[in-house]
Amino acid sequence: MTDDDGGPDRDQEIEAFKARQARDLEEFEARQRRAREEFEREEREALEEFERREGRPFVIKIDRTEYHVRERVLTGMQLRQLPEPPIGPDRDLFEVVPGGSDVKIADDQEVRMRDGLRFFTAPAQINPGTI
Repeated sequence: MTDDDGGPDRDQEIEAFKARQARDLEEFEARQRRAREEFEREEREALEEFERREGRPFVIKIDRTEYHVRERVLTGMQLRQLPEPPIGPDRDLFEVVPGGSDVKIADDQEVRMRDGLRFFTAPAQINPGTI
């Protein structure tokens, strides 16, 4: 039989294809397993770091004033309550993102605390001047 009528050459191609598919699947599963192991390792390290620092506050800044917070997560509203007097509704709260666009923090938005977080406020409404 020849390749044109589905003979032995075609059977070999099919077997080679199946072997490639099996090898690709094994490689994919190995990558997934490594990714899962890496994720689990990072989670363990994060938990260990949390347990090491338990009781020690996070140091953050709002408008260049340093605050020490013990909560792992604060909402925008909770962050607004840290300064004295609290940040009013006439100002927006932003998280500084080094090398990126700063992020406006909504009152109900949760922010995961970490040392070195920086926030700033800006007028909620800017009135353009007259020409």
